[in-house]
Parts: sequence; structure tokens; C-alpha cells
Amino acid sequence: MLTLLIILIALAIILIAIIKFDIHPFLALFIGAIIYGLMMRMPTELILKSISDGFGGVMGSVGLLILLGIILGTFLEKTGGAMVIAEKVLKWVGEKSVNLSLMLSSWVLSIPVFGDSTIIMMNPIAKSLSSKSKLSYASTIIAVSLGAMASHSLVPPTPGPIATAGILGADLGSVIFYGGLVSLITLIPLQFFVQKWVSKIELRPQTIIEEDALTKKNRPSFFSSLLPVLVPLILIILASIANYPTLPLGEGSLVKAIQFIGTPVIALLIGAILSFTLPKKFDRKLLSSSGWIGEAILLSAPVILITGAGAVFGKMLQNSGVGDLVTSSMSDANWGIFLPFLIAFALKTAQGSTTVAMITTASIIAPILGPLGLDSETMKVFTTIAIGAGALAISHANDSGFWVVTQLSGMTTKQGNLSHSLGTVIAGVTAIVLIYILTLILG
Repeated sequence: MLTLLIILIALAIILIAIIKFDIHPFLALFIGAIIYGLMMRMPTELILKSISDGFGGVMGSVGLLILLGIILGTFLEKTGGAMVIAEKVLKWVGEKSVNLSLMLSSWVLSIPVFGDSTIIMMNPIAKSLSSKSKLSYASTIIAVSLGAMASHSLVPPTPGPIATAGILGADLGSVIFYGGLVSLITLIPLQFFVQKWVSKIELRPQTIIEEDALTKKNRPSFFSSLLPVLVPLILIILASIANYPTLPLGEGSLVKAIQFIGTPVIALLIGAILSFTLPKKFDRKLLSSSGWIGEAILLSAPVILITGAGAVFGKMLQNSGVGDLVTSSMSDANWGIFLPFLIAFALKTAQGSTTVAMITTASIIAPILGPLGLDSETMKVFTTIAIGAGALAISHANDSGFWVVTQLSGMTTKQGNLSHSLGTVIAGVTAIVLIYILTLILG
């Protein structure tokens, strides 16, 4: 009970500092994480280790992706390429279906790609479609974020679901099928939520598109505009297929090459380089510190720093033993399919990482599958998906994805909580209800 109280105090300090006193989220998160560690009486060595591991870990996995994604997005925006894509998408789906189109697109992209990476890559398109269709930018970016989160937590080969399936011994093909089915149906209430609630949040994109770049004469073609986004995604998907345990593409130097260029950081680097071909007249000054590259670095710095500070807070929570607290209070309960959901939900809400919540919950649940009545082949599959449903929510101040969404879009923390955070709760609850219904039919 004391640990829970300290977590709530630390979160309150962070949120009050940001919302009431307008302190920069990086500073609030960073100091809040240290205050939490001290209140928990963590050894000073462990506090320092949490800082270096949390910040360093996210810089290695997400920091470069943010920078490369923003470079790609900057070139798409500056040249008018994002607007070319936006106009084509609008022509295909119509203005009334923009948010649904974005949600489905990000759902597909986030199956092989980390949710944060998908949001970063889709942001320029969400921004341009908002401007073109006169929709609130809040609705377009949240449509992207919720679509990405749904498949990121429920559909392999993203690390969380694939690791959970392995720990529980669930059939991967069945997890992909039912996880895909559940997450797709989950998009229905999410679409309603975005259209009826999030669209009321007034937010316009702070566009950096120059006026002369918007003229049809200076715009790149649709194919050229799509290439920097499409090529990285194809490479990442190919690498994901190559990395499957069954090795469907075989082994050898060609497969190793695919696995290398298909890693997100290399694939996005290739995409960023391809975006350099978008200007009608290329000038090497665009790549200088005073050019578009310099501007992209300035834009990415606060996003990277805030994301890193959020990771420090998450790592501090993990190292303080939050996982042990949650599991010791819940592991004796006999709630069937709802127990893995609740443990994952509590872990994700407490420490922020979807993958950590899923793997930790799977490790806890695996030894007690029998007593819970979840040890059949079918129930192992649904247990895997239930864990993913729990790890969907709540994405808030200690989740890097929350800060990626709010900082890229310019949302306030309050707006992020009322849109992205609330949306993840709706997604998680909807998913577990669907899973429970499926267990009644097929379990």
C-alpha cells in the first residue's frame, strides 16, 4: 500500500509540475523519477543505474528512430510530398473516412514496426490530412496512435506478443489470427471515440511547409513522395518474416543482408536518404546545420529528451520492485482469463513499457496456467492475447509513446490524457470483453 501511495505521489508531482506550473516535461519527469527513487529508499547506486539504463536504453532503441523519422518527415513536409500523399488518400477514401483510413494504416504498419516508430512515420501524413480535410489535428494523430497501439500489443511479430506466445507455449499462427481479429474489431469503438470525442479537441498543426513548396510545379510525384515511407516499411516487414523462428526465407548471406537493412534504424536511415531526392533542385545546404537537417535535429531534440526522461521514470519504477508488488497482491486470485489481463494492465499502468508488462505477466502466469484453467492449446492463445489487451493501457506520463504523441503534435498533457490515454483504456477493455466472449465460444 505504501509503494502504491508513493507511485501516486510521484505521478502527482510530475503532472502538477507540467500542468499547473508549466515546467518542461523533461525536467518534471527527470526530477520526479529521482524523487520517487529517494522516497522508495532505493540505494543511490540503483537510482543512478536506473537513470543511465532508462535514458541510455531508450536512446539506443527509440532516439535514433525519432531523429530519422523527423528528418524524413521534414523533407516530406518542406517539399510538399506529404501534401501529395494526403491529397491522394483523401481522393481514395473521402474526407469522411480520413480518421478510419489513418487508423487502419497505422494498425497495419505497427504489426512489424514498434508503435512509437509507426506514430513517428505517420505523423507527417496525419498532419497534412488534418490541414487538407479541416479536421482537428488531435483526431488524426490519435487515430494513428490508437491504431498503432492496437496491433502493437496484440499481433506478432512485434516483440511483446511474440515473446509472450513463446513463454506460454501458444501457437504463433493462432495468436496472429485471433490477435488480428480482436484488434481489428477493437478499432470500431476507437473510431467512434475519435470521431465523437477527440475531434472536439481544437488543435491545428504548426506546419513547416513553405508556401512555394505547395505549388504543383514544385511538388514531387506521388510515387516519389511515397517511396521514402514505403521502402523502410517493406524492408522491416521482410526482416520480420526472415526472423521468424521457422526461418521461412531460409538462411544464408542474402537473408542476413535482409535482416540487417530491415532493422528499423537502418531501414529508416534508407528512408531518410531517399527523402533527400524529393526537392526539385537539390542543394547541399539542405543537409547542413542551417538547412533542413539542422531544423529536423532541433525539432527532434525535445521529443528525444522527453521520451528519455519518461524511460528513466519507467526504469526507476521497474527497479523499485513494482512488479513484485503487483504480482504478490494478485497471483493468488482465481479470475481465469481476467487475471493475466489485470496483471498486465497494472504493470503497464505502473511502469509504462508494454513489452516489459507482457513478458513479466507471461512469466508470472506460465506456472499457474493449470490452476487457472488456461492450459489448453486454445486457452494459451487467448491468454497471450489477454495479456496484450492488458498491456494496452494505460498509456500515460510514464510511457514513451504518450510523449511521442503529445510532443510531436503539440498537445498539452491534459489533452493527451483525454485522448491517447483514455483511448488506450477503451481499447484494452474492449479487447478483453471480446476475448472473454471468444473463450465462451471456443474455450
